Amino acid sequence: MQKLIAANWKMNKTINEAVSFISEFKKLIKDIKNAEIVICPPFTSLQAVSKELKNSNIKLGAQNMHFENAGAFTGEISPLMLKEIGCEYVILGHSERREFFNETDDLINKKVAAALKNGLKPILCVGETAEQRQHGKTEDVIEDQIIKCLKGVDKIKDVAIAYEPVWAISRGNPNQKAATKADAEDAHLFIRKLLEGMYDENAAKNTRIIYGGSMKPENAKELLAMPDIDGGLVGNASLNAKSFAEIVKSAR
Repeated sequence: MQKLIAANWKMNKTINEAVSFISEFKKLIKDIKNAEIVICPPFTSLQAVSKELKNSNIKLGAQNMHFENAGAFTGEISPLMLKEIGCEYVILGHSERREFFNETDDLINKKVAAALKNGLKPILCVGETAEQRQHGKTEDVIEDQIIKCLKGVDKIKDVAIAYEPVWAISRGNPNQKAATKADAEDAHLFIRKLLEGMYDENAAKNTRIIYGGSMKPENAKELLAMPDIDGGLVGNASLNAKSFAEIVKSAR
């Protein structure tokens, strides 16, 4: 199974900065064939990045979307709009959407269903906070989120699950510690077993479960070598072309 390495730029980079990044990054990873690479820029840069990615080995994703195709939803973006602009992927349920914008599992479930209906591949984020972890609720939280967010989703082949331990996300803090490779592997294995119970062994085996808790060049190789870690959702370290290229190359 090909590793999935996705860049989540969050609210960073102007259009010019985004185009400049892609121009540099394409050259650094042009020979990579054993990793699927996805760039998720802000909405304002999607069209320009889409043009820059043509005829490359890099795919385009969005950071969020509404669950309706059209309507009176000021400030929102629909799945149809994302498809038209060239998106193949969309990040849904990111911890920052849950924490700062009060997104619930039920809302995220609607978005997952809408993405799949419109031919977009969701990268569904799940994970526990520091407080939940301290109280031994890691598995309970992950299970609850996955069951609710995948409610009514019969086929999971186009969904990637991003395990995102909220306590390990750096948000630009260079001193923030990521989960150890053992911590990450344990959570990924738990998710795979959960999917096996919800679907079947084949579905669980072929669903990519990727790590979203501060993957960087320093820890990417050891994380990506773990048997149940199928890639990474990279935040701060994806903002620099050389840094992100190092992570992509670690997926070999």
